[in-house]
Amino acid sequence: MSERLQPGDTAPAFTLPDADGNEVSLASYRGRKVIVYFYPAALTPGCTKQACDFTDNLELLADAGYDVIGVSPDKPEKLAKFREQESLKVTLVGDPSKATLENYGAFGEKKLYGKTVTGVIRSTVVVDENGTVERALYNVKATGHVAKIIKDLGI
Repeated sequence: MSERLQPGDTAPAFTLPDADGNEVSLASYRGRKVIVYFYPAALTPGCTKQACDFTDNLELLADAGYDVIGVSPDKPEKLAKFREQESLKVTLVGDPSKATLENYGAFGEKKLYGKTVTGVIRSTVVVDENGTVERALYNVKATGHVAKIIKDLGI
């Protein structure tokens, strides 16, 4: 089980391919706040709901100084299909090796339908302008999560 991040921790650096195969690096967001959210799989109902909620609130978040990056173990081709099919505007990156998911504590044992399984733990980490973890939320619900973040951040 990977360590969960705490407020005040330095956010682990990452460079991952986006839906178009371009590299997206956390370091390139220095000076902006970033909401990095981790989800199990593109094109699934809960993950679609969450991605659509972030897309619907992207302008509000951007106006408040936040960028949004969604991370899943999917390959860029599947992310591109997800983006096109759902008209998503958030930046989606793939982590097939699961190294970034593990570094953020977003991969490990979880309960699924009463069974313990190993997989992606739906999580959200808010990173400040200096690359420091401001908030780290684990085992979040897909539905209503974006509204909760907006409320918690006072946006």
